[in-house]
Amino acid sequence: MSTSTTTATVRPGAVLADVLPASTAARARVRDAALVLGGAVLTGVAAQLVVPVPGSPVPVTGQTFAALLVGAGLGARRALASLGLYAAAGVAGMPWFAEGGSGAAMPSFGYILGMLLAAVVVGALARRGGDRGALRTAGTMAVGTAVIYAIGVPYLALATGMSLGQAAAAGLVPFLVGDALKAALAMGALPAAWKLVGRNA
Repeated sequence: MSTSTTTATVRPGAVLADVLPASTAARARVRDAALVLGGAVLTGVAAQLVVPVPGSPVPVTGQTFAALLVGAGLGARRALASLGLYAAAGVAGMPWFAEGGSGAAMPSFGYILGMLLAAVVVGALARRGGDRGALRTAGTMAVGTAVIYAIGVPYLALATGMSLGQAAAAGLVPFLVGDALKAALAMGALPAAWKLVGRNA
């Protein structure tokens, strides 16, 4: 992980987490551990922001938005650790999946696996500048969202006995408007954060 100063890390190849200074390797490890834990907690808290969807076992939550932000902010390796921690703790019984759920038996668990992979993909894109402009951020969020559904919808179909079309109707279509709003928020927030970093560097 990067141990360089703020000024040195405002460059292509850095993510927002790299801007946090760490003057030694030990401090970098402490920083990264705190970021990994913080990303897991953020995702767990956001998962409690729930709007049920009539006719669907999958609610609208803030969980997916948080997972994608963790990916963009932390980069692929730290995001993998953070969302891996979130998933593992939830499977072990921590009640921080949507609506205070836990365990791997629920039909929506595929979306959690999708978020884990999506955070890694988004983190890799962020290291290539995918979060530094509004249009790039929109594309990055769209790719991450597609990854979530690519795993979540087939898992939903298998877990419930639905056809793939029925699972898409229940577990994808109702969420498209919300996903567009989340992408719009990210389009404003992430480039703005980079501008602030640039001014303060």
